Amino acid sequence: MEAQLSILDLVMEATVTVQLVMLTLLLASMVSWYMIVQRFIYFRNGREEMFQFEERFWSGIDLSQLYREGNERAADGHVIVGMESIFRAGFKEFSRLAKQSEMDSEAVIEGSRRAMRVAMLREEERLERHLSFLASVGSTSPYIGLFGTVWGIMNSFRGLANATQATLATVAPGISEALIATAMGLFAAIPAVLAYNRFASRMDMFINRYDTFVDEFSSILYRQAFALRSRDRKAG
Repeated sequence: MEAQLSILDLVMEATVTVQLVMLTLLLASMVSWYMIVQRFIYFRNGREEMFQFEERFWSGIDLSQLYREGNERAADGHVIVGMESIFRAGFKEFSRLAKQSEMDSEAVIEGSRRAMRVAMLREEERLERHLSFLASVGSTSPYIGLFGTVWGIMNSFRGLANATQATLATVAPGISEALIATAMGLFAAIPAVLAYNRFASRMDMFINRYDTFVDEFSSILYRQAFALRSRDRKAG
């Protein structure tokens, strides 16, 4: 308890500049922890929803039925994101273009792939949300803390120059408050860096799965488009 009180006393007695540095680092740490928790929940839920959709998609269900089920959930207020959002974008565009008899199979599939790529870019933006802030906190917090450290030590030696007797007790408080600023900088930076690396790895996993799904789904749509155009030619 005494150590905690002494640290608190050092913070309260620090210069205004060092206190502002500490406040900045404290706020950055609090915001980064909020974003870490938010991103953790988002990636966990997104992973579960992706696996559930993949299981449903590869179960042999009719794609039109799968699309209608998504419409029903969207009508109930459910926000559809992730792999299912990419599927819905591609299937919607495929259904629209397939009705145009003058378009060949290649054009239909190319249009569907473009729609899925646009949806995939939107999903990448959702995955990247807040990661840039975590990267900024991780890279800048040690330097902000170092600035507070330099400022505190500078004030300590300036006070030492005006002191009649140079002792360790004279400069110890200023150096202590300076080192606290450094510690706070590391306290803010380390979790942000670890979380950023973890989430960046998760994001790469999601993007790779999305990219694979686009290729696999395009192959399925190509077969359907080819069969549809063959029926149209026979009917004509």
